[in-house]
Amino acid sequence: GFFQSYAVEVDIKDASNATCLYADWMMRFLITYESNNGDYKTTTLNLSSSVTHNGSVCGNDTQAALVAVQFGEGHSWSINITKNNETYQGDFITLTYNTNDTAVFPDAKRKGPVTVLVKDPLHPVQLNTVFVCHNSYFIEAENTTQIFWNVTVQAFVQNGTVSKKESRCPADTPTSAPTVPPTIANVTTAFTTTLSPAPTTAPKPVENPETGNYSLKSGNKTCFLATVGLQLNISQDKPLLININPKTTVADGACGNTTATLKLNDGNSTLIGF
Repeated sequence: GFFQSYAVEVDIKDASNATCLYADWMMRFLITYESNNGDYKTTTLNLSSSVTHNGSVCGNDTQAALVAVQFGEGHSWSINITKNNETYQGDFITLTYNTNDTAVFPDAKRKGPVTVLVKDPLHPVQLNTVFVCHNSYFIEAENTTQIFWNVTVQAFVQNGTVSKKESRCPADTPTSAPTVPPTIANVTTAFTTTLSPAPTTAPKPVENPETGNYSLKSGNKTCFLATVGLQLNISQDKPLLININPKTTVADGACGNTTATLKLNDGNSTLIGF
């Protein structure tokens, strides 16, 4: 299945009612949590159709700008952006998800808000320049994966007008066009709830995928071991085959009493979960 996502637009005004901070983007979150019976499950947290941005501030030479949004049943996300001479840069990203939201966490063992703090990995942007990233990129920390796409941000806007000069993210190329929201086609999220049906007639693979060895440890003991070659057959306008390269793929996850979750990230916008 495919998930419904909503865009967020934040346009903060200064005392003279001129735009001082502008952001427009889409995002979703993959969160691994422990259930009541000790299993570990991965769920998807999407933005709701109603998003507020209470607490967002313009910032200045001595105070960081802040983009803060609140959505759903007690969830929030924010990023503070600092100014340094002729550039601005995201500093820390804070995600707070609320496991009391039974629609997203129906059987969470831990109840209440959980906060994850992570350093923004993106590069500084020149002042009077808008940061743009059409293609999706990921930030992983503490059993969460934050996915962003169709991002447009400018902090410390000058003269109330968002700049037409762009700074593009590494995921974009000079010729890349805006992408559709992450789906199986461009951000492969192959958890059991997000697999799309296989094509009726699958093309023969050009080559077999290389076999990789993936494992998880619980303490000093191995609790999950997989030796497997992985190839994704994506159903879209034209069937697309993707081989997972074990040399560039990182294994992560967790083991529960009766269930283990293995996450494989190939570093190239493909995330697979078992």
